[in-house]
Amino acid sequence: MRIVSGIQPTGNLHLGNYLGAIRNWVKMQDEVTAAGGQCLYFLADLHAISMPHDPAQLGANTREMVAALVACGIDPDRSILFNQTQVPAHAELQWLLNGTARMGWLNRMTQWKDKAGKNREGASVALFTYPVLQAADVLLYQATHVPVGDDQKQHLELARDIAQKFNNDFAPEGQPVFALPEPTIPPEAARIMSLRDGTAKMSKSDPSDMSRINLTDDADTIMAKVRKAKTDPEPLPSDKGGLNGRSEAANLVAIYAVMAGETVDAVLGRFGGQGFGAFKPALGELLVEGLAPINARFLALQNDREALDTILVKGAYKARELAAPTLTAAYQALGLVRF
Repeated sequence: MRIVSGIQPTGNLHLGNYLGAIRNWVKMQDEVTAAGGQCLYFLADLHAISMPHDPAQLGANTREMVAALVACGIDPDRSILFNQTQVPAHAELQWLLNGTARMGWLNRMTQWKDKAGKNREGASVALFTYPVLQAADVLLYQATHVPVGDDQKQHLELARDIAQKFNNDFAPEGQPVFALPEPTIPPEAARIMSLRDGTAKMSKSDPSDMSRINLTDDADTIMAKVRKAKTDPEPLPSDKGGLNGRSEAANLVAIYAVMAGETVDAVLGRFGGQGFGAFKPALGELLVEGLAPINARFLALQNDREALDTILVKGAYKARELAAPTLTAAYQALGLVRF
């Protein structure tokens, strides 16, 4: 089993990033490597340039993301952790696959429609073709499984379509160049919402820092943010159904449940009937206890540029070694002369 997954390097990592994606990466690492499999996790810095960006900030964010992943439990000695830019095979294979991908397929991508909006003529070519780069990201390593959320299922289906067509058109009979990766739905893929608006995802782009719990927040800051989180005047219900229409209450209970490893009903069984004056301090203490080790490790690593670069260099070396045979096979299948 070989897992491949990427994440765009963004700054100001928060609780939503951790519970929504990074914690599942750690769990997969532990389970897959224990079973003799392999996990490749990469910083998708090439994808980041498909949208307007600050070059200096992109470099800083890439290192910050490495620090966050390691602080959260990704072990560079057990998983291969690297950034795309240091493995040129990603960009090379994307170009080779551009000959197989079809305009109609890319035009149907819902994220292209969402991100380009009404100004499609003004969007970058990279934004239009980045699903092909995503296909290259996973096909390059003969991934057997790719963790996907609802927003990425369509892109993995595209990767499988591209791989199948390439194999049919160019691969020697019985010797496919690419394996067809299977989707794996991460367990407990928590959707963490803003502390100020229970209908909006927790986001670093929100102008209010009070809307999110940052991985860099200290204990006092976490307690203050939870204490001031938006709620309603009603006490907590005794079962999950009672949270319908109470988005802020539902969000805080969900955060507690995910952090404690419990069901929402179990949490409500303990706090049902109580007001937020009792629940919020319990939630704050749980967050402080759970995030304190991550916070300490993150802050220690964040400014150690040499250590972070060493992790990326070692990971990229391993990734290039794994990528080389597939890239060579793709060139050969296409009849391109390469020495």
